[in-house]
Amino acid sequence: MRICSIASGSSGNCIYVGSDTTHLLVDVGISGKRTEAGLKELDLSMRDIDGIFITHEHADHIAGLGVLGRKYGVPIYATRGTIEAIKNTSSVGAIPEELFLPIRADEKIIIKDLVCNPMKISHDAAEPVAYRISHGKKRVGIITDLGTYNDYTVESLRGMDALLIEANHDVNMLQVGPYPYYLKQRILGDKGHLSNERAGQLLCSLLHDKLQAVMLGHLSKENNLPELAYEAVRVEVTMARMHMEEEEQEPASINTSDFPMYVAARNELSKVIHIA
Repeated sequence: MRICSIASGSSGNCIYVGSDTTHLLVDVGISGKRTEAGLKELDLSMRDIDGIFITHEHADHIAGLGVLGRKYGVPIYATRGTIEAIKNTSSVGAIPEELFLPIRADEKIIIKDLVCNPMKISHDAAEPVAYRISHGKKRVGIITDLGTYNDYTVESLRGMDALLIEANHDVNMLQVGPYPYYLKQRILGDKGHLSNERAGQLLCSLLHDKLQAVMLGHLSKENNLPELAYEAVRVEVTMARMHMEEEEQEPASINTSDFPMYVAARNELSKVIHIA
């Protein structure tokens, strides 16, 4: 099983997850041409794709959906709320009705030898979800576009072998940056996006001995830097471990030096993570 970010950021998101026999995309928020080019680098084509899973209807997650759907006839999996919102997005264009396959949070979908489990997230969209995808006992979680998280989020993501987690913004960069006040409030709100620090705190809740890799994704072009995201998350994990030791609790068994952590690039393929 492997996972690779074809593009990740506020300007477009497209994630590949697959096994030897099954190939999926999570979101196609970049052009069809860029999606095809990214797959080619993975020695794949859109003809190999067994399904496209959409998290929600915002443009940076569906920009290429219309072109690819019409050209290749790939099944599109999304919640009913998301499907209706996509149909009302004029820039996507008409997509054949039969391509849409409605899903529900917490109800699994089996695609050949992969199992996809949608989970609810808090974001200002019609009916947004994140995805856990498994192949046998190998499991990856892809969770972006959430303003906050709760016990349900943590429980849903426990035991993943690899994680792609949103680290959208540095709070200080956002606050002093050029965005209008209302947009800053939206991003900082419970239906907005996770900051670097909050991403690190969520990761702290998910650490376990068998975690193989973490990828930080959906970074804002205007309000973040890869090195800031990486360092902020690393510091949160280190601080959590130190706090547990000070409280004379059993410290977390691993820290960020025990597994590779990457930052997904905006316009190029990430490292391909192979789940052992």
